[in-house]
Amino acid sequence: MDIVTISLGIGLVINLAFAEILGVGAGGMVVPGYMALYLDRPLVILLTLLMSYLTFFVIHSLSAVMIIYGRRRTVLMILVGFLFGWFFRSLGPVGTTLGTIELTAIGYIIPGLIAIWIDRQGALETFSVLITASVITRLWLILITGGEWAL
Repeated sequence: MDIVTISLGIGLVINLAFAEILGVGAGGMVVPGYMALYLDRPLVILLTLLMSYLTFFVIHSLSAVMIIYGRRRTVLMILVGFLFGWFFRSLGPVGTTLGTIELTAIGYIIPGLIAIWIDRQGALETFSVLITASVITRLWLILITGGEWAL
């Protein structure tokens, strides 16, 4: 089994535990598993969370002038999150005095999935549970693999 499969499996179990015990979600079932793989890249994590919040903000703003609910709201969240991810990736690496920085998010649909949960339960709850579940997933990955892996 590869590391992504193991991480997703552990993340699913951790997310289910949070949902059943605390009644809060970690931004979608597969999100903690993917986030755990990127915890060594804090800028990517930060940009993913920023894109998620921007996605929520755009859809929330649009819902003031349009009827957006149910399946339409879910699809629009994922689509806008995808577009934010695509836009930032298309900028390519940005040169700074500290070196080059790649403006990218984790995956293409992860920002949209997180935005859906921000809409359901709030940003603070979603981000808190997501980061906690991702750290626990990463710790389990280290225990299982001995820390001998890289993407």
